[in-house]
Amino acid sequence: MRKLAINPQPCQFSAQERAVVYEARQILLRHLNQNPVLSTWQAVLDYCALTIRSDVERFHVLYLDRKNRLISDECLAIGTVDHAPVYPREVLRWGLALNASALIIVHNHPSGDPKPSAADLAMTKEIQKACAALGVTLHDHIITGAGRETSLRARGDI
Repeated sequence: MRKLAINPQPCQFSAQERAVVYEARQILLRHLNQNPVLSTWQAVLDYCALTIRSDVERFHVLYLDRKNRLISDECLAIGTVDHAPVYPREVLRWGLALNASALIIVHNHPSGDPKPSAADLAMTKEIQKACAALGVTLHDHIITGAGRETSLRARGDI
């Protein structure tokens, strides 16, 4: 059994451990497909922790209906170890196509540190302006790291 450290370092999983993680993700995704309401903060964090983690930066948008039911989780960009290109126009284009009322933007920091960069904050402000102009609610921007998450709303940046 592996113990989580205060500052966890990336570790290599055995083939058996990777299979267990894969199965756990499949179970959670089946549950979320049957019960797609992300009504609690913990439900959102659990979902993000299991779906967004990667060795490269990934940018996802969770598109929600008026009752905060998940319409779609769209991966809009896959980047390098420290950058994924994001275009507010694409974020909102998908939202309008899906008839989303709200969205949560989520990306990971493969380094493990979920602290937002200046570029993260600037991009969030651009998306926030675009959402406001089109009547779509931006609930949050969550950055995931190694077992930790940062909410830009909780920090007061949204």
